[in-house]
Amino acid sequence: MNYKELVNEVARFLDEFQEDKQCIDSFTEDTAKNLQTRSSADQKFIINTLYGCIMHKKLLNVVVNIFYLHHGKNIFRVDRNLFTVVCYLAMFCLDDLGLEHFSRIIKSLDNAKMHKFLSFFFNVNNLTTHIQKEWSHIYDAAIVDENWITPLLSWCSEMEMLLDQLTIKMGMGSVPKRSPRKNTEPKEFDLTKPKARPLPAPEVIPQQDKPKPVPASTHRSPKEPEILDDLRQMNRLKAFQTLNEANSQQFRCANPQKSEKTQNIISEIIKKREAELKFDKTYTSGSPATQKTNSLPVRLNTTAILREGALYNRQLEGELQRLEQLSQGASEPSSFLQWQKEMKEKDLQEELAELERRRLEGRISYEEAVLARERVLKHNRYKAQETKEETAELMRKYAEKRLKEEKEMRELVQQVADGHKSSKAAKARLQEIKQRIVKEVSEQSRELLSQALEEAQAELSRKMELIRQIRAFELVPMVRQKFIDETETAGHDLLCEMSLAELRERLALLRESEQCDLEDRRQRIFQEKQFKEQLLLEQLDNIALRRNLAEQAALRSQQEKKMRSELREAVFKDKRVLALQKTLEQKQQERQKRKTEKNTVKKNEQVLPLTLKTSLNKKQVLEEHHWQELERNLEQQIHGAFQQSVYK
Repeated sequence: MNYKELVNEVARFLDEFQEDKQCIDSFTEDTAKNLQTRSSADQKFIINTLYGCIMHKKLLNVVVNIFYLHHGKNIFRVDRNLFTVVCYLAMFCLDDLGLEHFSRIIKSLDNAKMHKFLSFFFNVNNLTTHIQKEWSHIYDAAIVDENWITPLLSWCSEMEMLLDQLTIKMGMGSVPKRSPRKNTEPKEFDLTKPKARPLPAPEVIPQQDKPKPVPASTHRSPKEPEILDDLRQMNRLKAFQTLNEANSQQFRCANPQKSEKTQNIISEIIKKREAELKFDKTYTSGSPATQKTNSLPVRLNTTAILREGALYNRQLEGELQRLEQLSQGASEPSSFLQWQKEMKEKDLQEELAELERRRLEGRISYEEAVLARERVLKHNRYKAQETKEETAELMRKYAEKRLKEEKEMRELVQQVADGHKSSKAAKARLQEIKQRIVKEVSEQSRELLSQALEEAQAELSRKMELIRQIRAFELVPMVRQKFIDETETAGHDLLCEMSLAELRERLALLRESEQCDLEDRRQRIFQEKQFKEQLLLEQLDNIALRRNLAEQAALRSQQEKKMRSELREAVFKDKRVLALQKTLEQKQQERQKRKTEKNTVKKNEQVLPLTLKTSLNKKQVLEEHHWQELERNLEQQIHGAFQQSVYK
């Protein structure tokens, strides 16, 4: 069984098949008639593979289209059906054929093409992304995963062995024959040696004349701007003198000075105005209100009025229940509430002190972490030095191993080149067999074409006769006029059947009944609207009363906030908080001291290469910024938690 001929035969039949003009069953029957000269096993393989490729054309086209999208620049379009046949065998026949028979089929074809296609098709990434996504558009995702993706993934490990074998075959076929060449031996030119040239005479350097000195006026500012400034100043002084003279001299025609009586009246008026001023007043009008009440009316809609009224009704019911319990003998909770308020204030003060203590402990732990981190960095540097030494030893061993592998590969290439010389005789025999098969197939194809032409002619004549009969039926005239009686029924023998006149009467009665229902509905809606307006007016009165009570409660809450601010000031005077602050300052001083010691040690050490030094400095700067950012975030979180607890 020649697998290459069988696969090429199936690809050729796929090229001949025309989906829009031929039926699958008839095409396979015609193919079976053409394959009578072959053995039964070959006929069965070709027909089953051809039928499967046509039936599963959508699935196979998805894989081949994606393959050409990735590798279309290096693959011919003529080989499309060849890849379709190989894809069908891998998807639907791999379990039946087995890996051994499948490997024989693949090795009988072009090694480079099969290696490229199988490496693409059995790639886990391609199967689970592009191919599975396109198959899920055709069939359900669960069916695709169960029937095709999972079985193909199970074969991926075994396909890698086949791909390795194809790679070896490709390497054997690509080794070119080299003929020994003679190396050219260079010879020296027979040239006469030139005589030594005399040294040239030195050129005379010309003496330059002494240049003239730069005149002193070049770097001296001109006198004209100074003269202009002096003139401007003189003109300005003259203008001021003229203005003073004009203001000092009085007009001769009138006396602008006021009399003594007028001056006394003006002084009395000034004194009265000054007496009205109260700069030394001890009592002020008070600080402005922090929460200004809005006196403008707010218009509420129906939903807001009802919602607020329901809230106030629930509060009123709760208050009535409390009064009933008191009338039945329950105790007054005022003393308990006073005690509860005092305890809450005490707990709040302790909680604030605890929060401040935790914040300071966090700062202390941060300082300790910085010191521990420096110790860890020192240990890591020692480990890194050991790792570098181990890496250098491994690289030396790896280089020795690579030299040994290259020597073995050269010996293998030499053996493959020797075995490639005996393949020319086999190629000549294969060419003769192919020519004989082509002659037999051409004779059979001529007979099939003549038979198909006769059948097509008979089918065409039958269709022409059928068209002639249909056109004759269309030319016969039809009577389409019909008279209608409104009092008669259609005659379908149904219980609900009625005439057109009866239908009109019934529709008129239905319209009258609908009009009556509409009037009743309008009257009912008007009554409901009046009731709702009355309810809204009552709710508005109740809301106004409750809002006055809410304003009084807001004044009481402001007084409570003042007390909380006093508690917050008392927290910062706690002894434990002050002790933790002192320990935090000590830790910070210790870290600063270590930092200065570290800088002095670095200056005395040997100077490292420039690149290493700059990278270490950058790393240290980044680490310092990182730790400072962490410290700042920790302080913000503690401060935020502290404020939330105070406001609660």
